[in-house]
Order: sequence, then C-alpha cells, then structure tokens
Amino acid sequence: VPNLQGPRYISPAPNGGFVVSEECGDVKVFTSSRKLLCSLSSKYGHQFGNPAGVCIDVEGSILVADEQRRTVHLFPEHGSPVCLVSTGLRRPVGMSCSTFGHLFVADAGENCVKVFKYRVRPP
Repeated sequence: VPNLQGPRYISPAPNGGFVVSEECGDVKVFTSSRKLLCSLSSKYGHQFGNPAGVCIDVEGSILVADEQRRTVHLFPEHGSPVCLVSTGLRRPVGMSCSTFGHLFVADAGENCVKVFKYRVRPP
C-alpha cells in the first residue's frame, strides 16, 4: 500500500481490510483489496494530534489512541466518535480490544498496560 504519510500502527478489520494510523495525524481504512475506503479525519471531521495504536472491536468500531492528546476515541461505523478515555494516560501507544469489551492500552509514559471496560454486556 503506497502513499502513506508515516505509517505507524496497523490492525486487521473483520471484512478482510485493515486500518493504519499515520504520523501526519490521520487514520486510514482500507478494503481487503487494499483500496482506500476512507480517512477517519475526513469521514468524521475529527482532528487527531498524533494517532498511534488502532484496533477494531467486535461491533466493527475503530478505536484509536491519540498519543499527543492522551485520549482514546471510538469511531462507530454509523454515528459520531465517542471519547472512551480522556484522563489517566500519559503516552498511549499500542492497544487491543477483547471480545468482552475490555480495552488494553500500552502507556509508554508510565511503562505499563492499562485496562478499561467500555461495554456493559459481552456480545
């Protein structure tokens, strides 16, 4: 996949595609045939500081850790972005989601992994 602006983190998507965070401040979504589906900045009108870790949850929502803003946002397939974590992170980088609604965030600023629950019920 050419023409990325400082690709950083990547996550597979359920449809065979993938999501890539870029150092320049955007997150791009690609189809299984490696075609650009959308840019999260454009689709949602969201301004990233420095997007880092990305993952996809069981509902197909994209989660993005913003290293500069020290936040984690959820981008649903339909609807507006939701800020899941706005405090308690010093330098969020890599992340992963569990099927039970747990979000694991590697916080390089505190040399630890932080665990958040963002769903009330498992799928």
